[in-house]
Amino acid sequence: MKQLVKKIHIDFDKCTGCRHCETACALAHITTNEVNPRFSRIKVFVDMEKGNNYPVIAGPYTDAKCTSRNIVTIKGEDYDECALCRAACPAKPFFFEPGSEVPLKCDLCGEPPDPSCVKWCTSGALSFIEVEENVAEEVQAQ
Repeated sequence: MKQLVKKIHIDFDKCTGCRHCETACALAHITTNEVNPRFSRIKVFVDMEKGNNYPVIAGPYTDAKCTSRNIVTIKGEDYDECALCRAACPAKPFFFEPGSEVPLKCDLCGEPPDPSCVKWCTSGALSFIEVEENVAEEVQAQ
């Protein structure tokens, strides 16, 4: 069954590395009187060698069987898409709640979805789009 799903789309070529998205996300998820960037569900990683920035969003995690060995081109440089997946992997230390070490996942900033990272992205690298996806139909009890 097909359904319209809202997602954050990343245009890697437009990312300037300003990290406004990280700050906006951390502010949207404040739990105390301090702003802690570790609460951010988006991180901008930098390829120091090539000088490219690539935002990675925490989750959702899928049971990937390494079928997505696509190449992503960021500012003329090729990257193995698996490298982006590894950064968002729940087994890695990038997206854990400080103190509790609970894995973080992007919640699109609540209901209705209104992602702060998209609103604060001044370069246009992040956008909030609707895409049609296949979703599993719920199995009804007989």
